[in-house]
Amino acid sequence: MIRHGLGEFAQRLKLPRAMEKAGEWLNLSLPAGESAQPTAVRVRLAFEELGPTFIKLGQILSTRVDVFPPDWIDEFEKLQNRVPPLPPALVRRLIVEALGAEADELFAEFDLQPIGSASIAQVHRARLKDGDEVAVKLRRPGIVEKVEADLRILAHLAHLLEMEFPELRRYQPVGIAAQFSRSLRRELDLAIEARNMERFGRDFADDPCVVVPSVHWEYTNAAVNVQSFVDGVSAGELARLEDGGLDPVLLAQRGADAVLKMILVHGFFHADPHPGNVFFLPDHRIAFIDFGMVGRISHVRRDEIVDLLSAVAERNEHGIIDVLVEWTGNTPVDMPKFADEVGEFMFQYEHVPLKGLNISQLIVDIMTLIRNHGIVLPPDMALLFKALITLEGLGRQLNPEFQLVAHITPFVKELIVARYHPAALLKRGKQSLSEGLEMIAGLPRDLVRIGRDMRHGKFRVNLDLQRLDSFGKQLDRSSNRLTMGIVTGCLIIGSSIVMTVNAGPKLFGLPFFGFFGFMLALFNSVWLVWAIWRSGKDL
Repeated sequence: MIRHGLGEFAQRLKLPRAMEKAGEWLNLSLPAGESAQPTAVRVRLAFEELGPTFIKLGQILSTRVDVFPPDWIDEFEKLQNRVPPLPPALVRRLIVEALGAEADELFAEFDLQPIGSASIAQVHRARLKDGDEVAVKLRRPGIVEKVEADLRILAHLAHLLEMEFPELRRYQPVGIAAQFSRSLRRELDLAIEARNMERFGRDFADDPCVVVPSVHWEYTNAAVNVQSFVDGVSAGELARLEDGGLDPVLLAQRGADAVLKMILVHGFFHADPHPGNVFFLPDHRIAFIDFGMVGRISHVRRDEIVDLLSAVAERNEHGIIDVLVEWTGNTPVDMPKFADEVGEFMFQYEHVPLKGLNISQLIVDIMTLIRNHGIVLPPDMALLFKALITLEGLGRQLNPEFQLVAHITPFVKELIVARYHPAALLKRGKQSLSEGLEMIAGLPRDLVRIGRDMRHGKFRVNLDLQRLDSFGKQLDRSSNRLTMGIVTGCLIIGSSIVMTVNAGPKLFGLPFFGFFGFMLALFNSVWLVWAIWRSGKDL
């Protein structure tokens, strides 16, 4: 942090003072030209140096368009895992450790040179004994231990952020760190990615336009994932489409329909559909790979998305406010001011036809609106909006006339019709009636329990007071100083008495124990003055 010009940040986090002093003594200056860089750039450079866990964290933070402004999102999106490939001898050893046999015994062919290398795993091309071509994803050695150590550091930093930066508390850094930890631990387990692939394969089993690699479970576990090899044109190599006789307009349409079907129909979607994870196959089929980062959308959340899109289409300000406030959770919102800004937001889109809406810009505008009011999106919604922005960007690369809203509209209409279908209404009515009757039936029992607790003095009210733990630490420090002051006073009085006794060992002509007591009292006094001075500077 200090070396990348973030020393003030480190100081506010109250990291050990010795670290900061060491940075000053070692004269760790900024790299040439970096001192003039914006803070977002320097944070990104620090993340790159901190290694794979923090690079992954930056990539996750790039999805939080509700928390960070566009310039920070742009920097986080630049984070890439630049790691050298593992040497062939180590690859052979890892195969034996993961699968219990040599690569030559398991595969008819195995290319020791990887076709892809990242911080967590690298991918090799191989051929099974039965002739099937596969991609072998191999987890790097020692990565689990390194990531776990980094996650412990990250959890501590998040706690410090929440305690020492009151202005950041509303963004829930501890919650974001916990969500990231769960996501990264799932990504470390390659068997979980394989189960995600199987889920997507079942969802699109009847769709001939979407291809999901199949898993070879006999070769797959937490450390290795063997899946069918996808041989097609990467979405990052659009110049090759013409050579393969592929129509980019049709590909954009089918790709958008596939991702929207994941989100709005299945509620389980690929959260990172960037060009490197999308391939185009003959007959205009779309293949998705790398299912380490996925998102889940509940039925309730899908209804909220439909309500938001319908409200935007109908220019319904109250509908937009209702959905956004629902996402605020416990965050207090200045409703009159918020309503005014939603009205201004809708005024910008008042005369824009539905087919002319730019979903990416619409999402960015909504995120700016809620960020200005301290509203933090639920994690699943942050992933969803990021996936939609990425999808529209890819669609525009394929077809400059691409309009994502044109593909969303049929899904929204279908979901609205399904929501108000008599069968759906009857099902929701039965569920609400059942819940209401259950609540009424349990009310007497709850009242009796409350009365009994009050009668026996066991009635409790739980209060969540912010920074109460910080207050406890301050109280502990104050009591320590008070104790040290009392001890120092006792040393001075006791040493003064000892000085009057002309007996025992001498030092500089003075009674040794009296002199030693005064020196100890002097040391304690200096420490007390320094501690009080430091605490005054930290306020």
